[in-house]
Amino acid sequence: MTPPPAIAVLGSTNMDLVAYVPTAPRLGETVTGSAFRTIPGGKGANQAVAAARAGGAVSMIGAVGADDFGTQLRTALADAHVDTGGLRTVGGASGIAHIVVDDDGGNSIIVVPGANGTVGGLADGDDARIAAAGALLLQLEIPLSGVLAGARAARAHGVRVVLTPAPAQPLPGELLANTDLLVPNEHEAAALTGTSDPYKAAAELLATVPEVVVTLGAEGSLYAARGAEPVLVPAPRVQAEDTTAAGDTFVGALAVASGEGRPMPEALAWASAAAALSVQRAGASASMPYRHEIDAFTG
Repeated sequence: MTPPPAIAVLGSTNMDLVAYVPTAPRLGETVTGSAFRTIPGGKGANQAVAAARAGGAVSMIGAVGADDFGTQLRTALADAHVDTGGLRTVGGASGIAHIVVDDDGGNSIIVVPGANGTVGGLADGDDARIAAAGALLLQLEIPLSGVLAGARAARAHGVRVVLTPAPAQPLPGELLANTDLLVPNEHEAAALTGTSDPYKAAAELLATVPEVVVTLGAEGSLYAARGAEPVLVPAPRVQAEDTTAAGDTFVGALAVASGEGRPMPEALAWASAAAALSVQRAGASASMPYRHEIDAFTG
């Protein structure tokens, strides 16, 4: 039996404080919500859970606070069969994300980093965790110095680096030079390149990284690689309830499919199916599908 793909994730772990409303409030406006939930999240932890549920052997590197949220976050990752040996506990509060979800499934998010802000580099054992993986998943909810340290370690050990450039911000040249696959959504791609055309954005990004996937929400994903024609992979048509963490679900599932050696268009279609399943459910990690569900959906 082929072992599952080994995936390391270096990134944020947050408690998501989610309010559901008919319409998101405008500045100065108060609205009445229909429900409130606390759900484990954070882009790093989300990608770790998504990859583990999709069938990967996942190790999480990051930090939580010495508070009740930290205990809950660690337990949630362990319950998802994510190795938490690289998840530090530091003094102070865990990271939180305040999320407003409207009746159309759209969301707006405020992130307070908390313990995530302490992950400015690698700790003892992290280099070995990265070296043991086939891929390292990175995002930008921890300090850039920590992201860059992870990318350097991965490159030194020949580990594939997959970077989700969110929240969008200018990226150091050294980070891009150590990235194998960049996965922005269409808004992040526009912020990085100054063009809203995903094909033009992808072409421009290929000057800095060898492969790019621009996620386009309901329209699917655009894959571009140096020396090849771009490929648009459609997404399944579903009714979205909550789009929170759909992108993280996509990246986690993509890492598993790629780690299994699937051709990129097939891997993207499988990852899109995982994301489509997730948006039909409420919450971040709580909405992420298991491998058997993705396989059944793709038929």
